[in-house]
Amino acid sequence: MVARLRPGDRRPTRLGVVLKGYPRLSETFIAQEIESLERLGADVTIVSLRYPTNGKIHPVHDRIAAGLLYLPEYLFREPLRVFRGWWRARRLPGYSRALIAWLRDLGRDPTPNRARRWGQALVLSAELDPAIQHLYAHFLHTPASVARYTALITERTWSVSAHAKDIWLTPEWEKREKLADCDWAVTCTGYGHAHLASLGPGKVSLSYHGLDLSVLPRPPARLLFRRGDKAAEPVRLLSVGRAVPKKGLDVMIDALAALPSDLQWRWTHIGGGADLNRLKRRSEALGLAGRIVWLGARAQAEVFEAYRSADLFVLPSRIADDGDRDGLPNVLMEAASQGLCCIASDVAAVSELLRDGETGVLVPPDDPCAVGSAIARLAQDPDHRHALGRSAFARVSEDFDHRAAVAVIATKLGLDLGCMAGARVLETDAAE
Repeated sequence: MVARLRPGDRRPTRLGVVLKGYPRLSETFIAQEIESLERLGADVTIVSLRYPTNGKIHPVHDRIAAGLLYLPEYLFREPLRVFRGWWRARRLPGYSRALIAWLRDLGRDPTPNRARRWGQALVLSAELDPAIQHLYAHFLHTPASVARYTALITERTWSVSAHAKDIWLTPEWEKREKLADCDWAVTCTGYGHAHLASLGPGKVSLSYHGLDLSVLPRPPARLLFRRGDKAAEPVRLLSVGRAVPKKGLDVMIDALAALPSDLQWRWTHIGGGADLNRLKRRSEALGLAGRIVWLGARAQAEVFEAYRSADLFVLPSRIADDGDRDGLPNVLMEAASQGLCCIASDVAAVSELLRDGETGVLVPPDDPCAVGSAIARLAQDPDHRHALGRSAFARVSEDFDHRAAVAVIATKLGLDLGCMAGARVLETDAAE
């Protein structure tokens, strides 16, 4: 049995971080947070519900010293491990309470996914180092379910960091109960915080992800004045994000199709996703294929090189039909960190970073004409887009410093903030 901490007790530095998958190229912000917590003295074990699906990693993953525990992704593939987990877990003091909670959840959500999370919690309860007294889950849906059931079984404490899809696609009853059960929760946008705080008063704090500018290059000296008036010097447009409905990449393609015929442009997309083939077919049908480069998933260094060589970053996000939506996409902060002017939909929490006409350009969601008009206007006005990019960099530097975000979480975990090194922006060649 692991003793439950009383209010006011100092948090342990032994920490189990429960993730849906590790490592993931699309979740650099989580890896960045783990690295910072380690620098502050946390002894982290990463618990992953899935094995990695992409062999590529970011440099930050190499800097993480955490141990790794992969749970059985599909229970039928490791039946003996699941049975051993149940055999040990059933003897733990919180097992009956946890079983009642899970059966109640299963009655409202009778899915294989719900059964899988219970099996994973049994394995985790049996295999996690007893010295780890606190579980910290990233995402309010499945990772939080495993952390919650495990905490109930073993009488550990737990907390959760909520982000985007997990907030909006998790049923309200489940969000209320998880927020009531956890010790504390954080979320990464004011937009999400307002919603969750209404369901769990007093439990939720705002903690923007931010960027660790100490490991990023300074923005290049943008001496490029491409206007799209020469075939040999097209305006370079960039979008980074998974090809899923909420990213609005179909809107982007329609916007490109409507651009003035005399505007020379080239669009690069970075990211994987289930909709890639459909989007490629759509671009081919519109006669755009020769001006679009689909790079797929790329490592962080390649993504930042793309930011540094682009003229405009465009992300026309939307709220998808199933309610899925972005919070504040990290890629917007990354683009701004390189002084790159951004065009984005005024949806969810995007306006918490981009102020229309001050630090970027906001357009209505699902409006290809507005996206195309903004692209055409800024393509032909390099001075204005450079000014917007510089203002965006200043805003990221002042208000989205990773240290402030980590400080919120580290304080809740009882870590010593005196260990936090001051940020230092690395100098790089500014030639462009």
